[in-house]
Amino acid sequence: MKPPALAVESIPALRPPSLRIAVPNAWADTNGHMNMRWYVALFDDAGDELHERVGLTPVFHRARRTGTVDLEHHTNFLNEVMPGHTVAIYSRLVARSPKRLHYLMFLVNETTGKLAAIFECMNAFLDLQTRRAAPFPPEVLARIDAWLERDSKLDWPPPVSGSMQA
Repeated sequence: MKPPALAVESIPALRPPSLRIAVPNAWADTNGHMNMRWYVALFDDAGDELHERVGLTPVFHRARRTGTVDLEHHTNFLNEVMPGHTVAIYSRLVARSPKRLHYLMFLVNETTGKLAAIFECMNAFLDLQTRRAAPFPPEVLARIDAWLERDSKLDWPPPVSGSMQA
């Protein structure tokens, strides 16, 4: 299902970007544009930054034997990205439960000025000792809630699929 139209000019309100990169030539597929596997890789790398921003750093996880895991995600491919183009990913938090985080990521092609893709994800905090979802620590929830508060004040609704709920 195609997401509602979104003005690319509104996305930088989600600053800072979670990732910015020039697309290498090696990422081209037989059609000459960036292969879809690299979209997932970019969103995954941007997800690491998103988690670090709320305090879920590699050091935090090692010390507490915790981690995060994607439970579900959906990608809308909207416009081509070509090798040599510079792209940036901006993150928007949508909702949370004690154990889950629902967020969106927007892949902006800075070379063309177009929104290239929207990634929607449901992610969970894990206790690696029990291998089960666990509640976020209070200090992480405080950062998540502050980010959610910021994003709730945007003048455009999050283009969610409607199939995911925290």
